[in-house]
Amino acid sequence: MEFAEVIKTPKVDNVILRQAFSLPVEGTLCITGHHIILSSRRDASEELWILHRNVDSVEKRFVGSVGCLTIRCKSLQTITLDIPSLDDCSNVADSIEVLSSFDNVKLLYPFFHRYRSQVDYWSEFSVTVEASKLVSRSPGWRISQANLDFRLCPSYPSLVVVPNDVTDDTLAGSAGFRSDGRFPVLSYFHGPTGGAVVSASQPLVGANNRRCRDDERLLNAILSQGRKGFIIDTRLSGVVAAAKTRGGGSEPDGNYPLWTKVNKPIERSSNLLDSFSKLIEGVVDVGSSMDKWLSRLDGSGWLGNVRDVLSAACLTAQCVDRDGGSSVVVHGTAGTDTTLLVVSLAQLILDTQSRTVSGFQALVERVWLSGGHPFMDRYYKSVYSPTSMRMKTESSTFILFDCVFQLIHQFPCSFEFNQDLLVELSEHVFASPYGTFLGNCERERNQLDTQTETHSLWEWVNSSGVLQRFTNRLYEANPAVLWPSIAPQSLLVWLQCYARWVNPECTARERYTNHLVDDLIDRREHLKKDALRLRQQLLR
Repeated sequence: MEFAEVIKTPKVDNVILRQAFSLPVEGTLCITGHHIILSSRRDASEELWILHRNVDSVEKRFVGSVGCLTIRCKSLQTITLDIPSLDDCSNVADSIEVLSSFDNVKLLYPFFHRYRSQVDYWSEFSVTVEASKLVSRSPGWRISQANLDFRLCPSYPSLVVVPNDVTDDTLAGSAGFRSDGRFPVLSYFHGPTGGAVVSASQPLVGANNRRCRDDERLLNAILSQGRKGFIIDTRLSGVVAAAKTRGGGSEPDGNYPLWTKVNKPIERSSNLLDSFSKLIEGVVDVGSSMDKWLSRLDGSGWLGNVRDVLSAACLTAQCVDRDGGSSVVVHGTAGTDTTLLVVSLAQLILDTQSRTVSGFQALVERVWLSGGHPFMDRYYKSVYSPTSMRMKTESSTFILFDCVFQLIHQFPCSFEFNQDLLVELSEHVFASPYGTFLGNCERERNQLDTQTETHSLWEWVNSSGVLQRFTNRLYEANPAVLWPSIAPQSLLVWLQCYARWVNPECTARERYTNHLVDDLIDRREHLKKDALRLRQQLLR
């Protein structure tokens, strides 16, 4: 299909743009195959570019002879366009609605965007490189090619890390016993204690208590001699019982005697999106009283969800670091959402390397992208789309970045990157010029040829002049394990992200704080030079 077929009115003059914090701007509106563009043609700063993929909802209304178009974005931005012709307004609205909901991934902007880079970041964080790095610091584990053709598990990467003593035939047997074939694989190995963090999906036990010797053999091989392990299930006990009637369930104690099961329930994907929607409704209502705002915050349950996720991650880290180096298997139902949340946050708590810019990029690539989190299914729509238009598979990725923000807030000097990087990633998950978050797994990205036909987001993030924006100047490598507080008074609403389009004080306060930090660091460096100069004079 040609873009021209759905763009009824490609250009409209004398359109007025209205958005928060800014005076109205009059200019020319252009609708291209991938962007909404408005330019005043007077000042480059008075220019608006929005990817169609970023549009969550389009509302039109007519006021006399003027059409008003309200566009709400998945990035939480809202703009209003006053269009002088009613016909043009209707045509623009219809075109944006079609262009923002293309099902053909090959028509998305990453396949048309061109970017020059000196480094091939597709290779930098490839499945082979990441698996090799993981094995190099994980004695007793090996790289398996059992899933090279994605036959065992379509959502797993082609290379997985498993215990040395387990054969590929055993992996195949375990895959047949796990939901969607997601057998237990290594996500992180904690060198100081020898404990492992392993991800998987639920076992297919069913009402008849079906068992699988290969799966039992695989789990026992994870444990070091004389040690026991923990299975952390991210579902409520009632949900586990219901899953058992449908063929799923959890590991029976009698078949897995070396493992202790713990339930650390986290809301399911669809409930997380509902909770986040309620939070944003309260945040953007800037005219409400403090009591009403606090009531809405409490009613959303969002910070409770953040607390539950961090609690599960802390328990995982505690088992690995404090409980004699126990290994932990984390799973929910499918193993593609809450499981990946817990194992990635546990790694940030435990591993200092993951708190660097490159380490965090590698974590996103290995745990989330290679790990099979279905980005395309989860983030087709967001909080501003009508509930009736949302698919059951949709969720909110903000829960991951929110939890990382809580860690950065409590340990401001232990992360090399700042919250600006988290905000940027949360936007690129929904709509991006880069192909990093296309597809639901490595198999789909291979079918789309993303590595040859699109650019990696990390090419831009790590480019000169950009990386500095995302670097924390207060960073000092901290080898210690981080133990965050999950008490209610310790968790903050991430206003710098959620309210950045409606409350100028949030971003202004952050800029002012960064200015003070930069000033203090510059003074410190100046004093160091003065101290060195005086010391040299004394030694003469």
